[in-house]
Amino acid sequence: MEKDSAPDTLCPVARSEAVVGDRWTVLVLRELFMRSHRFEEIQAQTGGTPQMIATRLKSLEAEGIVERRRYSERPPRYEYHLTEKGEAFYPVIMALRAWGETWLKSGDEGRAVQYTHLYCGKPAGLGPTCESCGQPIRREDLSTELNPAYQREREARWETFKGSR
Repeated sequence: MEKDSAPDTLCPVARSEAVVGDRWTVLVLRELFMRSHRFEEIQAQTGGTPQMIATRLKSLEAEGIVERRRYSERPPRYEYHLTEKGEAFYPVIMALRAWGETWLKSGDEGRAVQYTHLYCGKPAGLGPTCESCGQPIRREDLSTELNPAYQREREARWETFKGSR
């Protein structure tokens, strides 16, 4: 992942794109928001090569978006978790989700993920405010339910990944 000269500009869009502006980085972030914390889970769900995922995780760690946490001493193994800076990317992920649900899918497919707003107990919609109560949507105020077809898709990717090892 080659960095360009975005820091040489005051443009925040250019600077942001320099950090998260490629497909694999956004997919890695999606998985972290889906609570996939282990390298193998992230690789399986993104379809990236080990080198691609490792490069993105190292870059996100260097940017202070992700932190590694050791979960095994022998052999040393790590999980990846979003930092405060990483959590702040959530509205961007939600905006990409809303745009994709609105413009890139047919109506009969259904939403990939249904969010319930814990504040009011009703469907949250596509945000940034709850379609049921109008309150701002925050990640910690949502419960998640995957569309059964999307759940099967994710399970199939995991099974294929495990079978290829």
